[in-house]
Amino acid sequence: MLEAVLAFLGGLLIGSFLNVCIYRMPRDLSVVRPRSFCPQCKKMVAWYDNIPVVSYLLLRGRCRHCQRGISIRYPAVELLTGLLFALVVMLHGPTLAALKMWLFAALVVGLIFTDLEERILPDEFTLGGTLAALVIAAIVPMPPGFLSLFVPPGFPLVWLSLGEAVLGAVVASGALWTVGKAYELLRKREGLGFGDVKMVAMIGAFLGLSGALFTLVLGSVLGSVAGLAYILVTRKDASTYQLPYGSFLGAATLVVAVIGDALLAWYLGLGR
Repeated sequence: MLEAVLAFLGGLLIGSFLNVCIYRMPRDLSVVRPRSFCPQCKKMVAWYDNIPVVSYLLLRGRCRHCQRGISIRYPAVELLTGLLFALVVMLHGPTLAALKMWLFAALVVGLIFTDLEERILPDEFTLGGTLAALVIAAIVPMPPGFLSLFVPPGFPLVWLSLGEAVLGAVVASGALWTVGKAYELLRKREGLGFGDVKMVAMIGAFLGLSGALFTLVLGSVLGSVAGLAYILVTRKDASTYQLPYGSFLGAATLVVAVIGDALLAWYLGLGR
């Protein structure tokens, strides 16, 4: 229990930093300097007004200086990251596997909200995350996946894990790119940004081929249902409105990463 509480508090702090990244990266601003400031009046935020979630509640969601509203995204990101960190340590314990999943969760949360707000998936998260996942795959072996069917018994686990990460990144991103290209050729307009392809490469590098493909399917379903509902409610033009597919993909990723095995077992059980 103590480990989960500490992980939650650590997640709140990481979530606070993610908020900085979500605002600054799309604007090509440094995430290091200057320190936090109000996006409206540009006044620097004092440390006591920058305590995750608590300061937002004490300030009633308004800047101390200009009294303009602070986006609900700030406490939402902090709380979501904190809860994910706590859940990860409850599932994996204080292990290297948990550290891997903490990094993955933080990257995905950052991508969900940058795409939701700015329709941008920063390379620092996608390409940087892919590289980090490949390095981690050699240190924290992922469970045997598709590739294990084609290697002899006793094959080095490190190389098997790294191969699974590479396979997941290449095949899943290649599949999504192919679908996007086919759509573009048929409809004569871009239907998928290359940022989504790079995001899927990162997901595949962390989760392997089966996890990435499961995420693609679930993300497409979420995007179709939620996107269509949003378009109908807001009366947007479906032919021109750009859905934040990366956000739906990120939501699906978190579901697959946390309860993917249970979902797959349930689905296979229905088919019997």
